[in-house]
Amino acid sequence: MALLEEKRVEEELSYPIMLAERVRSAVDEADSFKAECSEVWKQVDRLLQMLRTLVRFATATNTSAASPPLYERPIRRVAAETAKNLDRALALVRKCKRRSILHRVVSIVGAADFRKVLAHLDASVGDMKWLLSIFDADGGIVLSLPPIASNDPILSWVLSDSPMRVQTLAANLVARMAKHDPVAQEDFARENVIRPLVTLLSFDTFVDDQWDHLGKQSIHSIVQINKELGKGSRGGRHFANSYSNSYFFAEGSSRGGNHKKERENEDPEVKLQLKVSCAEALWMLARGSVTNSRKITETKGMLCLAKIVQNEQGELQFNCLMTIMEVTVAAESNADLRRAAFKTNSPAAKTVVEQLLRIIKEVDNPALQIPAMKSVGALARTFPARETRVIEPLVAQMSHRNAKVADEAALALTKFASPDNFLHVEHSKTIIEFNGIPALMRLLRSNEVTQMHDGLTLLCYLALHAGNSESLEQARVLTVLEGADRTVLPQHLKELVSRAIIHLNLYHAGMNSQRMSYLP
Repeated sequence: MALLEEKRVEEELSYPIMLAERVRSAVDEADSFKAECSEVWKQVDRLLQMLRTLVRFATATNTSAASPPLYERPIRRVAAETAKNLDRALALVRKCKRRSILHRVVSIVGAADFRKVLAHLDASVGDMKWLLSIFDADGGIVLSLPPIASNDPILSWVLSDSPMRVQTLAANLVARMAKHDPVAQEDFARENVIRPLVTLLSFDTFVDDQWDHLGKQSIHSIVQINKELGKGSRGGRHFANSYSNSYFFAEGSSRGGNHKKERENEDPEVKLQLKVSCAEALWMLARGSVTNSRKITETKGMLCLAKIVQNEQGELQFNCLMTIMEVTVAAESNADLRRAAFKTNSPAAKTVVEQLLRIIKEVDNPALQIPAMKSVGALARTFPARETRVIEPLVAQMSHRNAKVADEAALALTKFASPDNFLHVEHSKTIIEFNGIPALMRLLRSNEVTQMHDGLTLLCYLALHAGNSESLEQARVLTVLEGADRTVLPQHLKELVSRAIIHLNLYHAGMNSQRMSYLP
């Protein structure tokens, strides 16, 4: 059976315009509550002018070959709600016309009725303002929501069976807003935007049984999401409020199941671009945010990101790796997140670490190696003493020809040897066992002042925690530190160098006759 063709948007707008004209006539005929009816007309007149303006915009867009196609669903939804509110106003005002005594008894009108109708009309005015601002935005971002988005969840389900290209544009906008607006970043977290992004990113990443598990949500999680959405609706006017469900849909939902085949048959380039955009959005959302990073770890996000880093290349791989880096940096600063998301026996954590180590060891690309090493360093406090495999590749990279890679390796190892790390003594000994001292000494000969400082910090930690090591004596570490002590250093580093010298003097004597110059 053929579906009826949807009305043209101009026809959709003609009905509320007709209702507004009827309200005008009813106000003219009112015999009671004339002041209240006049207030109703003021609001209705504003709506009438905006409706006519909207018709002109819609007509101009649809008749111009140069204009992009008009996305009509928000217009239709707002027009329907506006018509409903105008109908309420018309019914109320008509009750104010003098009629029979019986009719007046049955239809009693009070001030509360007018307050209610005026509130509905005011909401419609806000909806119309929002729509007109979209047409007049000149391609900019509109950081607002219409009142209907707060009061009616239907608008939150727009753009649910939308094409991948539309979802890609929405993900790009989420990334852009999260990057430039910390408030938007927080609102996205509150409105649970992470789950649909992870779901879209995970499409085609897992086998069917893994995918089905990913799409399903427990009753508890649904309740929690509803609670969050309930809180958000009371504050209700930020653009991010609509994004959790507006432009994305979860594949695990019943609606998503109907589109799975259609999505599987989509152009591979379109699929790839959607994933790239979703990964970038997750990266921007996780950046500097413990809350968003925790939400990523509470989904299958980390496992999905690790699998993509393993199997993909290019921009998608990079965006996923940067997301992992931001999550690990957040975990470094938050013990609860670190313990919950990066337990040593967690499959997701294991997979993430495996991919980070693979990138460090096998991928000769500084753009990937540096964030991978930063991630491992951020997780330094999660590794047990026996987990020496994470230290060996970092030691090796201190000899990398790229100065930034070598410096990042030293920084990561510093997190292992730092006194803040409970296992700093064990890790320091492991670094020395993997020939970390010769590599570090080569790094210190660099002319880069920053590298000198980073390398010196690590050298001091190794001296303080494994001062009796023969490797330190063979490399003349005491002599190097004494030379460094005579240079200009930041106060905190100068104090650290002095402590290391005092500690090493307990084990090794200074060799003035063989003193090395610290600076080349």
